[in-house]
Amino acid sequence: MRPRLIGIAGPSCAGKSELARWLASRLSAPVLNLDHYYVDMAELPLEERARRNFDEPAALEHTLILEHARRLASGEPIRAPRYDFSTHTRAHSEELIVPGRFVILEGLFALHWPEVRALMHTKLFVFAPDEVCFERRLARDVAERGRTPESVRWQFETTVRPMAHQHVLPARAYADLVLPGTEPVDLLGSRVLKLVQSLS
Repeated sequence: MRPRLIGIAGPSCAGKSELARWLASRLSAPVLNLDHYYVDMAELPLEERARRNFDEPAALEHTLILEHARRLASGEPIRAPRYDFSTHTRAHSEELIVPGRFVILEGLFALHWPEVRALMHTKLFVFAPDEVCFERRLARDVAERGRTPESVRWQFETTVRPMAHQHVLPARAYADLVLPGTEPVDLLGSRVLKLVQSLS
């Protein structure tokens, strides 16, 4: 049996990663984080990199995402890129992703591209109010990505929020299940497992 791909899309910090980790532990599934497919900008000055719009589909290397998704769906392992969010450059190391019965693809635009979406067995969309997403992003980016609170707020108001409404939220129409990221992950995960089983 070929691996079954589970896609998890939704706005930044809505709860996608937490749900992906929960499902991964119960399904023994690797997680492919699409955030690591940002286009490498190592040739640009750091100040210019920081001003780029990271919240539109064109910021990611779509052709590589599609290639890797196709290989995973065929049961082939891949070497996924790693991205350094503190410098906005692609890291030299890669992550080996070996597909099992399931593979989880998680990211803002997991359901955006029709060719990628067509490979998925189960399509999920996680949402949360803008104010919840901002507070979570503020805590994450300051603690994990070397950002200042001012830069996080500027980025959220300038690109994250408007691009989510333009590019991310419309993808909920393609989801098999829409989940509120403000609810306990155990509750959400249980609903997803029931759906996965019903589609098997």
